[in-house]
Amino acid sequence: MWFEVRRDGATARADLQAGADRLKIGVLSDTHGYVDHRIEAVISHCDAVIHAGDVCGDHVLEDLAALCPRVFAVAGNNDAATRWRPNGGPVSRLPEDFRLALPGGELVVEHGHRFGNHPDHQALRDAWPDARLVIYGHTHRQVVDQDAAPWVINPGAAGRTRTGKGPSCIVLTVNDSGEWDLEPMRFEDTARQVA
Repeated sequence: MWFEVRRDGATARADLQAGADRLKIGVLSDTHGYVDHRIEAVISHCDAVIHAGDVCGDHVLEDLAALCPRVFAVAGNNDAATRWRPNGGPVSRLPEDFRLALPGGELVVEHGHRFGNHPDHQALRDAWPDARLVIYGHTHRQVVDQDAAPWVINPGAAGRTRTGKGPSCIVLTVNDSGEWDLEPMRFEDTARQVA
C-alpha cells in the first residue's frame, strides 16, 4: 500500500527507521492538483515523500507513489472529502496531522491552516513540543526555521499555484546515527502562475 500511515487516536503515526546508512525524504506541499516535473525528479531519488496538504486530487498521491516507495500525506483546507472522489478515494481519508518516527527523533506534519493564514512558529512549537521537526504548508512560502527546537519548516508550493519565485520543496536527509540535514530547493518559475 502506498499510503503507510495508520490511525492511532486523533493523530496518525508511522515509523521509518533507516535500513541503510541514510534516508532521503522529500517534503512538499500545496500541489493543488499538479506537481512540477522538477520536483517529481527530486522525489524519484528519495526513500519517502511527505506531502503537507492541499493535495487536491487522488492522482497526485498516485503519481508520487509511482516515483517513491513511501508516501505520507495530511489533509489541507482544500482537501475536503466532498471535493475529491465521492467514492472515498485516498485524499478523502487523509489525517489532519501525523507523526513519523525517524532515527534521532520524530517529525510532525500538519497543513497549518488550524493556526491561521500565517501560522506562528512558536504556536506550532507549543503544539508539538516533543517533535524534532514540525512541517507545515498552507502559506505557499518556503521557510526553514532552525532558530529554536523543534525546527519548523514549510516546503513552499510544489505545483503551479502561488509559487512566488518558483515551485519548491525540501529534502530531509537522516542518517542512522540520528543526524538530520535540510536542503531547501527552489526551481525557476517558467510557467504562468495560477491564482
